[in-house]
Amino acid sequence: MRPSRRTTLSLSAILLTGLTWATTGSAAPAGALGPAPGVADLVKDIDQILGDARLTPARAGVVVRSAASGEELYALDSGKILTPASNTKLLTSAAAVENLGLDFRFTTSVLSTGRRAGSALTGDLYLRGTGDPTMLAADYDALAAEVAASGIKVVTGRLVADDTWFDDVRLGTDWAWDDEPYYYAAQISALTASPNTDYDAGTVIVSVAPGDAAGKRPKVTTTPETDHLKIENRAVTGAETDVTIERRHGTNTVVITGTVADEQQEWVTVDDPTAYATSLFRASLARHGVRVLGGAARAAVPEGAATVASHESMPLRELLVPFMKLSNNMHAEILTKAIGRKVSGAGTWSAGLAAITSFAKANGMTTLNLRDGSGLSRMDGLTPGGLTRYLAALRAKPWFDAWYGALPIAGQADRMVGGTLRSRMRGTPAAGNVHAKTGSLTGVTSLSGYVTSADNEPLVFSVMLNQYLSAAPRDIEDKIAVRLAQFRRDAPVDTVVQLKQEAQTENASELECSWLKPAQC
Repeated sequence: MRPSRRTTLSLSAILLTGLTWATTGSAAPAGALGPAPGVADLVKDIDQILGDARLTPARAGVVVRSAASGEELYALDSGKILTPASNTKLLTSAAAVENLGLDFRFTTSVLSTGRRAGSALTGDLYLRGTGDPTMLAADYDALAAEVAASGIKVVTGRLVADDTWFDDVRLGTDWAWDDEPYYYAAQISALTASPNTDYDAGTVIVSVAPGDAAGKRPKVTTTPETDHLKIENRAVTGAETDVTIERRHGTNTVVITGTVADEQQEWVTVDDPTAYATSLFRASLARHGVRVLGGAARAAVPEGAATVASHESMPLRELLVPFMKLSNNMHAEILTKAIGRKVSGAGTWSAGLAAITSFAKANGMTTLNLRDGSGLSRMDGLTPGGLTRYLAALRAKPWFDAWYGALPIAGQADRMVGGTLRSRMRGTPAAGNVHAKTGSLTGVTSLSGYVTSADNEPLVFSVMLNQYLSAAPRDIEDKIAVRLAQFRRDAPVDTVVQLKQEAQTENASELECSWLKPAQC
């Protein structure tokens, strides 16, 4: 193969490594002044993988490091800032554990003002949230049942929503406006609701099924049932399914067009999650026989209000699983604001990102730029070198095992184990071995995390590919990860066998599976 810029850089790294051994007194492998045979072979193979023609017009940053010693085994553009996509969650999730603790829980409360007269509450009833992304319609119903069980049957005042735990900035500064209807870019609020146990906060599942006959309107239902959305059903029952379900920008009107032959679902974001959550709670109060005579309002709970009911979320140690396995953007953003509230008393992006940045810098990342907590912003920037130093540093944290277990695991079919890696690297030495975070935007793919070599040496790695013009070259990440799982310091690897093992990854989907709801990933 003709030496490329990548090969030249890596060969230079080999020579520098040899000089390091000579000048520092470190013992070189027996019979060699340069790197061990396995390291030289690793460099050659990664260079070959990165020689893929799809990367010719692209930017690639790749770093491999020994997790124990910090030794850099491979580096390409280690210090260049690249768009990380959801690799950003590696920072947000760990900073959340560090600042909030594994036992942290979100609390949603119902409080009252005024006085009780028998079964009547003369005053307002408040619903206060702290950002719980796991609140389901059933949880709001349970709160309503507690209110009814307390003896309250009539509220003479208003139902007041208190979402002041966070600020009122709902969307990230750099997010594309045309992403707003889609579940991965939902609005952020301290009061919100999710439709199911994937916990996609701020969304509703809209389902369409064929009508009674061809040409008739399809049947439309929502999960949860809600009057917060207005449905415009313009679709018809037909011989094939070609249907679009989309919320009209800036409204809560969902327009359904096309033809429906079988049941289809779409996760649709809502405008104003606070009002959405409050409407679910009001409907539940009515079902439990509690009448609220006043209208809706928004205000902070006044001092001295009495707690009527409360609900606590699962602890953060459990929330990490759906958050990281399924790469949930809204969990990342909610936790960012929760970190800001804890550290600075301000539930804002700026406060949260300052704390996350500080944590990252204290753990090996000297150069970074964060604009959100999820990686949805294209202005986010990380370096592969900094990310590998950071990943190595986290291994010393007392909470590392819980956090590490929440990362997607290559080739593990259970979606709450394999997550976004469940269909990747199956049947290879990387399966069940690689624990890593995926990342995906148009023109961006990344994979960073941990792998144990064939010598049982813990390695950290980061692969970030930007500005490619083809379908996502995700198989390149997989090839590198599999090669690392086969790495031995004292012997080369049979590359031909390795490439044969990876052939199944060549036709990988262009999009990370977390973007493909309702795909089972």
